[in-house]
Amino acid sequence: MNSNTTPSKSLSFWQIWNMSFGFLGIQFGFALQGGNMSRIFQTLGASPDELPGLWIAAPLTGLVVQPIIGYLSDRTWSPRWGRRRPFFMIGAVLSSFALFFMPYSSALWMAAGFLWILDASINISMEPFRALVADKLPEHQRSYGFVMQTLIIGIGTWVASNLPWFVTKLGVRNEAVAGEIPDSVFYSFAIGAAVFLISIAVTVFTTSEDPPEDLAAFEAENKSSAGFARAVSDIMRAILTMPRVMAQLGVVQFFSWFAFFTMWSFATPALTEHVFQVTDPSSAAYNEAANSVSSAMGIYGLSSMAFALLLVFYTSKRSISRRWIHFTSLVLGGLGFLTMMTLEPETSANLKWSFALVGIAWGSMLSMPYAMLSSSIPSKKMGIYMGIFNMFIVIPQVMAALGGINLIHVWAFDGQAIHTMTIAGASLLIAGVATLFVQDSSR
Repeated sequence: MNSNTTPSKSLSFWQIWNMSFGFLGIQFGFALQGGNMSRIFQTLGASPDELPGLWIAAPLTGLVVQPIIGYLSDRTWSPRWGRRRPFFMIGAVLSSFALFFMPYSSALWMAAGFLWILDASINISMEPFRALVADKLPEHQRSYGFVMQTLIIGIGTWVASNLPWFVTKLGVRNEAVAGEIPDSVFYSFAIGAAVFLISIAVTVFTTSEDPPEDLAAFEAENKSSAGFARAVSDIMRAILTMPRVMAQLGVVQFFSWFAFFTMWSFATPALTEHVFQVTDPSSAAYNEAANSVSSAMGIYGLSSMAFALLLVFYTSKRSISRRWIHFTSLVLGGLGFLTMMTLEPETSANLKWSFALVGIAWGSMLSMPYAMLSSSIPSKKMGIYMGIFNMFIVIPQVMAALGGINLIHVWAFDGQAIHTMTIAGASLLIAGVATLFVQDSSR
């Protein structure tokens, strides 16, 4: 690509599909992590109140890793591997390692350590994928490109979330003695590790990247500004001079991701207790309920996939109002969370409809903010700004993990776990209102 200009050549469906396919593996990693880490932590002895603190590895690594990887990928060029693809492969190898060995954790500190490695590795692969869309696609195809990523993410979320249930149906044991992780989780994470590596490889070997227009000038500029101190200085300068639209979207991202981190860390204990009325992690009833919750969570991946598929067909030919689509989607997701507190064992089948609404918000979160952002930042700094933008994703998760969720639900809701979903719903509604204040060129 020309490092200083926006690409003008439109790409075909299959070219965009191939360049986005690696997100299937990335989402396998996130979905297995999101649907099973609380279960693993509880099996190893963690109480529900300890879960946010154990989850803190994930957002902290993103906070540090993503701006750095974005900065480095902007300044990288390999004649064989390109600009973003080296980071795809490094992250894939490390993520597959962490996924495979995660279920072998025999203590909480081991599980938390593998989560740290896993999330850092996923971030190495993920951040350059966002920049690649803006690298490769002209402005009129960017919404299409980000929606295509969302479609693939939805497929990955649905399949990976249902893996424990699926392998159990194939005869793999879903029960284990107290303190041990069931075989269904072992098999699910092993499959996830393989899918992660293979899907990233598909993108790496089917997608090309164009060199900077003036390679000598590109290398000279990077050489003259090399060094750790310069990197920190450049990242800080980019943060302080971020476009206004980026700051406005940051507010939306903050409340959106606070909601989803709450879901990932509390949905299993909250819903197994409130909807299925079981609390003992070593019981067969709990493991069955946990599989049901994981499968229901998979519905949000399925609905986000359907939502993204509709947008793929629409955006391939027409422009859209990204702001209004995002507002509507976040409000529907908030209502999905709020309906969960009305469910009980007799109506547990309706949990899938609540998560279907959540999936619409998820589908929009993974595409619309990035499409709006890519229109307002310089192409040669796409990686660093995409990395900085993701700080608005991880900061709310750090705040939630350090006690924000516990503080709110203990203070306002007397510590009832199901009301963590109420907090998630209210947070998405606030994010929806904040979207109306974003100054997006697509209306």
